Amino acid sequence: MMDWIAMTTGFILILMGLYGALTHRNILRIIVSFTLANTGVNLVLVSVGYMLGRTAPILDKAVPMAEAVTRIIDPLPQALVLTAIVIGLGITAMMLTYAYKLYEAKGSLDIASYRELKW
Repeated sequence: MMDWIAMTTGFILILMGLYGALTHRNILRIIVSFTLANTGVNLVLVSVGYMLGRTAPILDKAVPMAEAVTRIIDPLPQALVLTAIVIGLGITAMMLTYAYKLYEAKGSLDIASYRELKW
């Protein structure tokens, strides 16, 4: 039950982020929307890796080697989410830096102010 709640919440966050990125004209709001969608993707990945009744992937006396396959959770989705969090932080920092430089150049964060970049 909890995995479905987490997955549903993740998909709602993704949809909210996409809606915000497509409907806002302010660059900072678009960046926050992309960050919200990124958080939703991370939540979906974690909920996909969850399995009811299983334990952490630590092999010790509590989990014999013969039962390890049926009693532990695959650590790969968690490792992917940790990597995605770090990459998402770097991308958000880069987008904020670009927004700052655009504001310095034009004095506005409205995307309608940047028409000379169109073909």
